[in-house]
Amino acid sequence: MSERFDVAIIGSGVGGSMIAHRLAPTGASILVLERGERLVREDRNWDPEAVYANACYKAEEQWYDAQDQPFRPGQFYYVGGNTKVFGTTMFRFRREDFAELAHEGGLSPAWPISYDDLEPYYAEAERLFGVHGEAGRDPTEPGRSGPYPHAPVRHDPGIAEVEKRLQGLGLKPFPLPTSVQYHEGGACIACDTCDGFPCKVDGKGEAEVCLLDPALKNGNVSLRTGVHVDRLVTDASGRRIIAAEYSSDAGAGRIEADLFVLSAGAINSAALLLRSANGTHADGLANSSGMVGRCYMNHNCSAVMALKPFQRSHVHFQKTLSLNDFYFGDGHDHAYPLGNIQLLGKIKEPMLRDSLWFLPRPGRDWLAGHSVDWYVMSEDLPDPESRVTVRPDGGIRLSWRRTNTQAHQRLVARTKKMLRAAGFPIVVSKAFSKETPSHQCGTVCFGDDPSSSALDPFCKAHDHDNLYVVDAGFFPSSAAVNPALTVAAQALRAGEQIARVELTRTSHHG
Repeated sequence: MSERFDVAIIGSGVGGSMIAHRLAPTGASILVLERGERLVREDRNWDPEAVYANACYKAEEQWYDAQDQPFRPGQFYYVGGNTKVFGTTMFRFRREDFAELAHEGGLSPAWPISYDDLEPYYAEAERLFGVHGEAGRDPTEPGRSGPYPHAPVRHDPGIAEVEKRLQGLGLKPFPLPTSVQYHEGGACIACDTCDGFPCKVDGKGEAEVCLLDPALKNGNVSLRTGVHVDRLVTDASGRRIIAAEYSSDAGAGRIEADLFVLSAGAINSAALLLRSANGTHADGLANSSGMVGRCYMNHNCSAVMALKPFQRSHVHFQKTLSLNDFYFGDGHDHAYPLGNIQLLGKIKEPMLRDSLWFLPRPGRDWLAGHSVDWYVMSEDLPDPESRVTVRPDGGIRLSWRRTNTQAHQRLVARTKKMLRAAGFPIVVSKAFSKETPSHQCGTVCFGDDPSSSALDPFCKAHDHDNLYVVDAGFFPSSAAVNPALTVAAQALRAGEQIARVELTRTSHHG
C-alpha cells in the first residue's frame, strides 16, 4: 500500500512537531509518522514505583555498547517523543557556544550559524513552549530581544533559603528557565513528579501539547502512530528520497512525499540513514562525508544529593534554580569551561533503588527525604570514534567514548564544596551512564563543507534534494545546557526555509 503527501515527517518529538507546527499554515498535506502511541493520562503517570522501579513507560528495546554488550536505553517512544518525560528545562545556548571554544579535553568546534542567527527563533520557541524565567540574572546569558514569556516559577521556601546561602557565598544563582504551564490558564499544579515523569494534567510544555496538537487542528496535518520507518528509498539518481517504507501491526506500507523531514532523535535518525544504504549510497544516505553516526555526544552528567541529616526536605516543586558561575571556568583555579548546575526534580526512593541496591530501603528513604537534588552537566566534545553503527541484525550499536571527563569531575567537586559551604554537611554524587541518552546529539551534524558534514546550515542533507534532518543530530557540539530549546529554535528556522523555498517549488503552493 502506498500513500502520497507533500511532506512526511518521521518522529513527533521537539524537531518533528515544531516542523509540523510551522508548516501547518502553508496548506501542504503533512503526515507525521510516530513509532509510538499517545501516552495515556493515568494515575501511574505520577507513581515513582511504576515509572522508575518498573520502568513502565521505558521502551522495550535493546541496544549494544562498543563491546557488544546489550543494555536497555532510556528511550520513550510516544507522541511528543522524550518531551513526555523531560525535565522542562529550556536554556538557550550561550553566545560563545556557537564559536570554537577551548576546553580542558580539547576543542569544541564552531557552528555554521551564530547566536544572532538563532535568537529570533529562540524567542518564538520560548513563546510557544510558555517558558518561565527572568532575564538578566544569569551571568552568562546572551543578549535577548525581549523578556521571557512568563515570570519565573516561585521557589519553595527551602529552595529560597538555598538561594540566599549561595548568594552569601558570592555566587549568582538565577531562576531555571522552565517550560511548565504554571501561569494563568495553565494546567500545571507545580507537583513533585515533573522531571522524569509523564504529566497527567498536560501541565508540561511538551511537544505533543504545545506544538503537535495545535498543528493537527489544521485539516492538512495528520498523525499516524504505531509506525516504524524501516528505510528511506531514493530514486535511481540517489538525489531524491521518494518513499519511506514502514512496518506496523497492520502490516508493511510505503509513504511517498515531495519532501521528507527526519526527526527520530540523534541515534535513531543516524541508524535509519545507515540502514537505508543502497547501490548509489553504499555507506548510507546523507553520508558522502562519512560522518553519519559519528561524533555522538551526550553530556557528562552527575546527580548530586545535598543532605542535612537532622532536617527533612519539604521541597515540592524543586526545578526552579540554576547556576552558571562556573560555565566558562571558576575565574580562579581553572580557566577552562566547567559547565552548568541546576536543580533536579525531587528524587524519591524508587529512583535510588538501582544504584543503591546494597542500601536497605529505610536508608534510601532517609536519603530521599533529607536531600536537595542537583544536576551537574559538562560538555561532551565531538569524537569521530564516538559513534552509532548498525549491527548485521539491524540493531543499534552505541560506542560512546566520553570526553572532557576531568572538567566534569572538577565541576562535581566544585559543586560539592559549594553545597557544603551553603550548609549541607553531606554531599554525594552519582554519574549518569550510557543507559541515559536523554541529551543525545551529534551524529548527523550540519556545516558549510559537504566533505565534513551531513547537512547544510538549514539542516538539509548535502547529498539529497528533498531531505532535512531536524533533531539534535545536527549539533556540531553539545555545549553544557539542555538541548531542547535549541532543537526547537533551529526547527523553526528550518521550517521557515522549507515553507519559503521548498514548498513554493511544488504545484500545490504559490
